[in-house]
Amino acid sequence: MNIEQHLDSTYLKLADQANISADETQQKVVDLVNECIAHNFKLAMIRSEYIEMAQKMIADADGATVVGTVIGFHEGTYTTEEKLAEAQVAIDRGVDELDYVINYEAFKEGKINLVKAEVFKGTKIALDNDKICKWIIEIAALTNEEIVDISALIRDVVLENFGPEKAPYVFVKSSTGFFKAAEGKPVGATFEGMKLIVENSKPLQAKAAGGVKSFEDAVKMVDMGVSRIGTSSALAIASGKPTEGGY
Repeated sequence: MNIEQHLDSTYLKLADQANISADETQQKVVDLVNECIAHNFKLAMIRSEYIEMAQKMIADADGATVVGTVIGFHEGTYTTEEKLAEAQVAIDRGVDELDYVINYEAFKEGKINLVKAEVFKGTKIALDNDKICKWIIEIAALTNEEIVDISALIRDVVLENFGPEKAPYVFVKSSTGFFKAAEGKPVGATFEGMKLIVENSKPLQAKAAGGVKSFEDAVKMVDMGVSRIGTSSALAIASGKPTEGGY
């Protein structure tokens, strides 16, 4: 299995979150992009302000890695208009893929029409600009029943408004990696959670983000129907080495 083409290598911490300088943060992004190019990882997942730099690095190296960024990160409670504005900035900067944090809090409160409208509008701006679109549902904040229901909601909005031919361009994604779960509970993808996403979002694609810590687990995720794996340990996973915490 060419696991590299399933890996979205990720660095999303702001400088203050990592307790480092802005220059050090940029260097971490540079290092990540160079690693993606060298090892032919599918995607570099970075903050929006680094999109143009990353695209230039990849083009200069004649690399095949694509560039993704996050929208409404990480809480998901931004208004739809704020998310669309953020998405447009990323599109203007040359992004390839947009990973939105869905308003899962609104979903849990029963504001289904708000969530449906957000999914429709966010997906539309992505597809209209030939971008891949992913919806992060934050499974650590949801019950199994809610994972099933929100995955099906995203699927239905996409199929009803854009047709099955667009399904390959839209994902349901598990996690941001930034959610603060109860002590001992996983904050990223689990096999149980990804099974629910895969089964209830088909024919959309699925992305397991965070929590995948080994080559063997990555292969198992792909075998169960997951298309992409978001990780801050892409090189370790691809080379079969132990990972060191992180996303």
